[in-house]
Amino acid sequence: MKTRLFTLTALLLATAACTKDELADGDRLPEGQYPLEIARITLGVEGGEAQPWGAPQTRVSENGDGTGSVFDAGDRFAVQINAEEGIYIVQDDESIKAESPLYWSDSGEHTVTAWYPATGGTLDLSDQSQSLAYLLGGSGTGDYLTPVTLTFAHRLAKVRVTPTGDALGEVQSLQLYTYTQCTYEKGTVVQGSQEGWIEMKRCEYTENGVSFTCWEANVVPGYEITKLMANNDNKERDLSTTITPEAGSYYNITLDKDKGYTDDGQGNYTVTSADGLKNIAKLVNEQWNLGINITLTADIDLSGIDWTPIGIDYNHQYKGTFNGGGHTITGLTVTTSDQYAGLFGYIGSGGTVKDVTLEGVQIATTHSVGDAGGVAGYSYGNIENCSVSGSVSGSGMNGIAGGVVGFQVGGSLTGCSSSATVNAGNTAGGVAGTTNNGASLTACYATGDVTLVSNDIGTYFAGGVVGSNGSSSTLKACYAWGSVTGSGSGTVYVGGVTGTNDCGTLTACYHAKGTVKGSDGATDGATGGVAGRNFKGLMPYGGIITACYWGDNGQEQGIGEDQVGTGGTTMVTDSNWSGAKDAMNDALQSAGSEWQYELTGALPTLKEQ
Repeated sequence: MKTRLFTLTALLLATAACTKDELADGDRLPEGQYPLEIARITLGVEGGEAQPWGAPQTRVSENGDGTGSVFDAGDRFAVQINAEEGIYIVQDDESIKAESPLYWSDSGEHTVTAWYPATGGTLDLSDQSQSLAYLLGGSGTGDYLTPVTLTFAHRLAKVRVTPTGDALGEVQSLQLYTYTQCTYEKGTVVQGSQEGWIEMKRCEYTENGVSFTCWEANVVPGYEITKLMANNDNKERDLSTTITPEAGSYYNITLDKDKGYTDDGQGNYTVTSADGLKNIAKLVNEQWNLGINITLTADIDLSGIDWTPIGIDYNHQYKGTFNGGGHTITGLTVTTSDQYAGLFGYIGSGGTVKDVTLEGVQIATTHSVGDAGGVAGYSYGNIENCSVSGSVSGSGMNGIAGGVVGFQVGGSLTGCSSSATVNAGNTAGGVAGTTNNGASLTACYATGDVTLVSNDIGTYFAGGVVGSNGSSSTLKACYAWGSVTGSGSGTVYVGGVTGTNDCGTLTACYHAKGTVKGSDGATDGATGGVAGRNFKGLMPYGGIITACYWGDNGQEQGIGEDQVGTGGTTMVTDSNWSGAKDAMNDALQSAGSEWQYELTGALPTLKEQ
C-alpha cells in the first residue's frame, strides 16, 4: 500500500442477472441479483491540530509528485453492508475485482463501510525504512440504483522529520520512539503496544521548487512522542515540543543540527555540550566585544577539540558572565603562537567567569609577549570560584603565565585555585602571572610548581601565588604549597608568594611545603620566602606586607630585597602553624575580610565566614 489519490468511474463489480426494476417483493431485492456498484474510491482528508494527512498541501510523499495517495494493484480491502462482508482487490488497470462480492438485499439507502487491511490482526510498525505501514477506514452511502463512493481516511498518523542545514549532511537514518505494534480491527486501532524505536523511511518532497529530503513513519494515534534518534547512535534527542498524534493527521518536525546550546533571544545562552561551547566561542570571536551570558548545564569534555579561546583579542573581548554552574571542563588543550591562550583569551572590563573547574588543561603559547592562563590569558574582569589542574606555559621571551590567569589588570580573583604546573619566559605565578592597576586576589591558592626560565638581560619574576604583584594590587588570604624556581640570565626575583610586590599590598599570605630557589646564573635579583622584592618606586605608600609567613622552603629571609623596609614577614621554624594562623586571622579581621584560616591539618586552609 503506497497511498495515492485516484478515481474509478462507474465500476460494476459483478454482472446483474436481471434488470433493476424487477423487485422480488415490496422493497426486497432478489437474493444475489443486485451487486454493489462502486462509483469511485478516494482517500479523504482528516485532520486535528496538525495538518490533514492526504491533502495536496501536505505533499504526502508516497505519490511520485507528492500530491496525494493511491492504492496499489493487489491491495485487498474489505467492504460491509449491514452484517455482510466482502473482499475486493485493486487491479493493475485500477479496476476492482470482487474476491467475495456483496449484493443489495433491499431498495433502501444504506451506509457501506470499508477498511484496509482487509482482515484484522497485529500491525508491525517497527521497520518502515522500505515501506510505510497503513491502516485505513472508509464509508459511503448508496442503494441498488446509486453507485457508492467510498471515502477512506487514515487511522494512523504521519510523522515527518525534515533535517535542515548542517543536520541534513549528517543524517543517514532516523528513528522515532513510540509504539512499534498495534492490534486493529476493521480499520480501527484497538491497542498500541511494544514501545520502542521505529525505523523511518527516507523520502523527498518539493516546496516552491526546492527539493527537501525527509524521513517519515506512520504511527499509532494517542502516544505522546517526545524523542528521536539519528543514525542509530543511541543518543536520544528530545523534541522541543511533544507530539500526541491524532488519526489522519500529519506532523512535520524540523531537525536542526544540535548546536549544543540554546538562547533565549535576550543574550542568555545555555551550553550543553563541547560542540556548543566551541560554537559559542566562535560566536563571541566574530563579534565586537560581545557581552552575552553563558551558562553550562553539564560537564564538558574538550578532548581532541582544536580550541580557540573565547575572546581572541582586544577587539573581541568577552564582557558577559560565564557561569560554569559547578561543572567540570576536561581536556582543554591550547597550543598556539597567538598572544592570548586559555579557556578565554581576553576578558574585558565587567566580564565575569565563575564556578567552573578546568581539569587536565594543556595551555601553551610561544608568542614573544604571550599571556597564558587556565581560565584566561588576559583579564580586566572578575574570576570567581574557579579551579585549574594540568599545565600552563608562556614560553616566549617575554611570556607571562599563571595557573588561573596570565595577566590580570584591575578586576578581581576570588576563591580560585590551581594545581597546574606553570612555566614562563618572563613572569610566572601559581595563580596569576602578573597583576596590575588595582587588581585584587582574595582567598586564592596554588599547589603546583612554578618555573621561570629567562634568556635575556631584562627583569623577570616568579612567585608561588603571583609572579609580579603590580601597582595598587592586593593579595589577601592567599597561599602557595608548590616549589618556585627562577633560573636563566638577567635580573630574577623569586618569592614563595610573589616574585615582586611592586607598590602593592600583601595581607595574611604564606608559602609552605615546596622549595623557593632563585637563579644562580642571574646577574642580579633576589629571592625570599614570601617575596623576592618589596618595591616602593615613586609611590609613597607602596609595598605593604602585613602578617605574611613562610615555612621551611630553603630561604632565610622573608623578603629578598626590601626597598620599603616595612617587614611584615615571619618564618615558621617548628612546623607549628597555630600562631601564624591566629596572626593572619587577626590581620584579616582588621581588614574586614569574610575569609579566615582554619587549621585542620598541618597547614592552614581557608574558609568563608
